[in-house]
Amino acid sequence: MKRYTLLILLIFPFTVLAADAPRWQPVPEIPPPPGMMNGPALEPEITLVQRGEDKVAEYRVRGKLYLVKVTPPHGTPYFLVDTHGNGEFRRFEEVTPQLLVPMWVLMHF
Repeated sequence: MKRYTLLILLIFPFTVLAADAPRWQPVPEIPPPPGMMNGPALEPEITLVQRGEDKVAEYRVRGKLYLVKVTPPHGTPYFLVDTHGNGEFRRFEEVTPQLLVPMWVLMHF
């Protein structure tokens, strides 16, 4: 009898805790911030071109060229990036998030 009483006393607190446990519900999807543009306007347009033996991929947003990926037939691909938005491209062997700092033009005079 003592065993059953001990067993009931040990199980009872866990059943009470399980009954009071919060019910998990999925988090609703967070809406985008106001004024943020969504959709195809921010998606890059990719144009694939064959120049000689090189394969060239041109990336544009709103018609402005900002990245060119050149893949030669022999060797590794390299990137030409317009880092300041002024039309001057710099060559990079690889493009990583640590390498490119976003630089946006806030005002033109």
